Amino acid sequence: MNDRKLAFLYAPEIEALHYPEDCPFKTERPTLTRKRLLSFGLLGLPGQAEVPARLATFDEVGRLHSARYLDELRRAAAGDLTVDGLHMGLGGPDTPVFPGLLDYARYACGAGLEAADLLLSGKADIAFNLLGGFHHAMPEKAAGFCFLNDVALACLRLAEAGKRVVYLDVDAHHGDGTQAMFYERNDIFTISLHESGHTLFPWGGFENEIGAGPGLGFNANLSLPAGTYDEAFLSAFNRTAVPLIQAYAPDVVVLELGMDTLAGDPLTHLHMTNNVVVDVVERLMDLRKPLLIAGGGGYHVENTVRGWALAWRTACGEGDEDIYSMGLGGVMLGNTEWAAGLRDRELRVTDERRQAVIPELEANIAALQQNLFPRHGIPIPEAAGA
Repeated sequence: MNDRKLAFLYAPEIEALHYPEDCPFKTERPTLTRKRLLSFGLLGLPGQAEVPARLATFDEVGRLHSARYLDELRRAAAGDLTVDGLHMGLGGPDTPVFPGLLDYARYACGAGLEAADLLLSGKADIAFNLLGGFHHAMPEKAAGFCFLNDVALACLRLAEAGKRVVYLDVDAHHGDGTQAMFYERNDIFTISLHESGHTLFPWGGFENEIGAGPGLGFNANLSLPAGTYDEAFLSAFNRTAVPLIQAYAPDVVVLELGMDTLAGDPLTHLHMTNNVVVDVVERLMDLRKPLLIAGGGGYHVENTVRGWALAWRTACGEGDEDIYSMGLGGVMLGNTEWAAGLRDRELRVTDERRQAVIPELEANIAALQQNLFPRHGIPIPEAAGA
């Protein structure tokens, strides 16, 4: 156990809101994660509170999204998809129009704002908003299952309270919407580690995208080659994100913890296990700063649920897996794939995979370091393999 207060943002109302059946994005994931945590006795105890989420108001989401766009979202949710709505990205295969689209997005944003307020008030030290993570939404455009950008709104709320914010995105997809909203700001440092835009939507997020104007040097991207595995990712994370965060010395960190980085995800091409979740969350907890953890991608539902539950358990400061896996895993988890609790089994990494990943990854790490480290007074280290 640790001495930090955790909050799990949740709204039962989302259980009636679903993307179309054939859409890869499943709104059931936060609900299933909550049930998993309850089954482990890790929710509702002192220091592990469940906090009701609310609908964000239109004034609140209007801080980053245009009134014209919000009008089109209202129309689309009511079944009226206009030509203007189509031009704003609505109605595509990854932005389907359905009755609950606006309510779900507003709950995600409301949860993110509540999470930020809990951190600002000191009522929570670590807040989870697994409803959210919609980092592709732009001020006037929907994309990638995202209609409203909850993580950007949470970052803005924190920054407007006078906090220096690091937004760290380890979803497999580049957080292009959040990057665009803060590209010229230096009070919100956006850092994204994601599968390369050469192989994955949204086809950007390269190392030369480092901000502009007052934000020059406060936007970092690291492209991960297809096939990136745990050891390579953690080496890259520790050599790029960690020194940048330490140099920036934020007051608060917002983490987008997508689970589409995991091997077996049907929409991505990485080869990671959820064991990296423990390392990333523990490294951020070592900063002793308020931490907001949002959801994001993850299109293998069981793997996503198990990874998010592992993140919460790690934030709780619980010991390793024994209590949760001794003869209970397969039954309690309802999972026939892996009956040893929340942690994934380690995946073997072949020499061929290492040779396919490391040269490109090392080049990308070097490019990020060359572009950003001097701006933050960080020495550029010699290259190292993984």
